Amino acid sequence: MRFLIAIITVCTLICSADCAHACNIPVFRFALERWTPDAMEVIVFHEAPLSESEQRVVSQLDSASGHSNVKVILRDVSDGTLAESLQVLGIELPDLDSFSGSTAIVRSRAGRGKSLTIWTGPVNQLAVDEMLTSPVRKELSERLLSGDSIVWLVLKSTDDEKSAQVVAQLQDSLPQIARQIPFPEGIGLPGSELYAAIPLDMRFTVLEVDADDPEEAFLREWLTKFHPEAYDSGDPLIVPVFGRGRALEVIPARALNPSLIDQLCVFLCGACSCQVKDLNPGFDLLISTDWHGELFGEEDPEFLDDGLQRTSPNAEPELIEIPPGLPQERSETSVIPAREVTPHLLSNRQTQLTLRGSDS
Repeated sequence: MRFLIAIITVCTLICSADCAHACNIPVFRFALERWTPDAMEVIVFHEAPLSESEQRVVSQLDSASGHSNVKVILRDVSDGTLAESLQVLGIELPDLDSFSGSTAIVRSRAGRGKSLTIWTGPVNQLAVDEMLTSPVRKELSERLLSGDSIVWLVLKSTDDEKSAQVVAQLQDSLPQIARQIPFPEGIGLPGSELYAAIPLDMRFTVLEVDADDPEEAFLREWLTKFHPEAYDSGDPLIVPVFGRGRALEVIPARALNPSLIDQLCVFLCGACSCQVKDLNPGFDLLISTDWHGELFGEEDPEFLDDGLQRTSPNAEPELIEIPPGLPQERSETSVIPAREVTPHLLSNRQTQLTLRGSDS
């Protein structure tokens, strides 16, 4: 995984130089509040009008696009433009001569400007329900919306021993790493506001995906395409997920080590030096969740006069624990609402602020 670390390092250097208004919000939280997931594309090539069953599939996908990051693209190739259309879209099919009727190609971004074809076949054979959602992806979104900083997805292999070792390694190391990583300084200052009422915490969890779970067939097919040989040889795959279901990378177990785990946690919990999503590594999982509604309700987030309010007026105030070092009128471990924090208080070098959720 040296290539991934190199990408992260270069990305940080470029973004620090190019983004004049870099913020101090952790990457995982900036992504949760501000990055819209990329859409998974379902490209339908057809030589004749869609049949009734094919139209039902397309309509189901169109209906889902309101709460899922999926997009349907229809391509009429009745004039013999299939090869040209595939070339324009950057898609390679193994056998163009076998194309007949209506064919769907499901593909997603794969990071670093690449795309990945996940499934190809007749439109009416596309299992839309299984593609759009699954128990693991539902659990993933619930954890991210409850305040998990990073969810380490582990796609277990047929090698039970290797899978158990990876899960144990993560469960043993992640709590210690979480205790050691500090929050970036300056959270709450202009340009580094938080909008959602979700607690800000260093919380890393592990979510396992069984190798033979039929409900996770689409997710398994997707993730194994990144490292098919490693997975087939018994390596489980590890995927650190953050934000609105953004996967930082798919990592085979043979490449996982304590240093890599630590570096990825530090990167995702460090200040978001670049606010441009496409300049950051990773790709978005297909998850059926109304992220904006869950985070902000019906209204768009907006600043109040002091620029420090991050939630709606009716939301519970976010609390900040103040360790020793403040004036004596504050108790030694007093807790104050975020709206009372001023730039002067934040700039006090003897003051160390740790943001806590209202339920901490």
